[in-house]
Amino acid sequence: MPRIFTEEFKKDAVALVESGISQKQVAADLGVSKTALQTWVRDARYQSHGMTPSSDADERKEMSQALKRIRELEMENEVLRKAAAYLSQPHIRFPKIMGPLVQELAAKTGRKHIPVAVTCRVLGFSTQAYYKWLKSPVSAREIEEQELISKLHELHEEDPEGGYRVLADDLQDAGYQVSERRVWRLCRKAGIRSVISKRQRKHVPAGPAVHDDLVQRNFTADQPNQLWLTDITEHHTSEGKLYLCAIKDVFSNRIVGYSIDSRMKAHLAVNAVEMAVAHRGHPCGVTVHSDRGSQFRSKKFTQALERHGLVGSMGRVGAAGDNAAMESFFSLLQKNVLDRRWWSSRQQLRLAIIGWLEGKYHRKRKQRGLGKMTPIQFEATMIESVALAA
Repeated sequence: MPRIFTEEFKKDAVALVESGISQKQVAADLGVSKTALQTWVRDARYQSHGMTPSSDADERKEMSQALKRIRELEMENEVLRKAAAYLSQPHIRFPKIMGPLVQELAAKTGRKHIPVAVTCRVLGFSTQAYYKWLKSPVSAREIEEQELISKLHELHEEDPEGGYRVLADDLQDAGYQVSERRVWRLCRKAGIRSVISKRQRKHVPAGPAVHDDLVQRNFTADQPNQLWLTDITEHHTSEGKLYLCAIKDVFSNRIVGYSIDSRMKAHLAVNAVEMAVAHRGHPCGVTVHSDRGSQFRSKKFTQALERHGLVGSMGRVGAAGDNAAMESFFSLLQKNVLDRRWWSSRQQLRLAIIGWLEGKYHRKRKQRGLGKMTPIQFEATMIESVALAA
């Protein structure tokens, strides 16, 4: 049966690509084909410029050429905008000032990358002058330290809980000969340190239950799509709060559906259910357990459960233990993503959540409760075992 993806899932996949992550990596992290991802990205780019995606080869060729020209104009405008502040200052001499500008524009990731040749052409000077400056803008020692700090940032992103000693070991494994003392100094200089976070307790709104508690804190399942847990968490950004509703399959601890929005309305929980149902092949009879939040007691949510043949279940008022298995996932999310830094925008935090969930939690983080397998590996192994037994 072909997989069905919601529009929200497609938009998130396109946003990850546009954030600078390669299509190959995004396709692997989300578990979709590269061809499907390329189609979503292409259609999104057409739509963003007022074009309607077409199946006609000639029309697609014309639209691709139009997008290429638009991209060239965007790059030229970006160069002129960035250079305006430099060129308006008196006594500016190249390459002392313009060299860093060219380097900054060329170093940007993803679609914002502007080739050196384009920048030099727009500003009216030769690329040879830039590369002459580039050969010796800083000392060899500074270049080496910049490389080490960049590598430390990369290693720290992979394991934010590790301190400078862990990073020193990782550097040695990567082929760098650096003392722990120097790693400590570079980490202090770059502000790299182990993450320590505390979970903030949230008030659980009281309300009458619309379902009985069918789980009774027995968070076990013998097969996929037998018991799903769901809950909502929130986190602050500079733009305001961002809310995440996630649905976890107890069998493999896999997050089978989620929805992220700036408002905590009933549609947040409904969208998560719609994604879970679509991604799991429209199973029937699944028990969906939640707390007594207003979103889960809403008419829209209960109708969504009935529409898809799902069975609702609710814990008691203020009893966090009645949904403890879901709370443990949010605690892990809090430590690994939410509390790692201050997020400047909702979109930035949204992509971080999706990248960690699909790329790390599902496919890289092994769980002892699953026999030291990831949720994806566990499901694949168990399904194969059942097929062989049959």
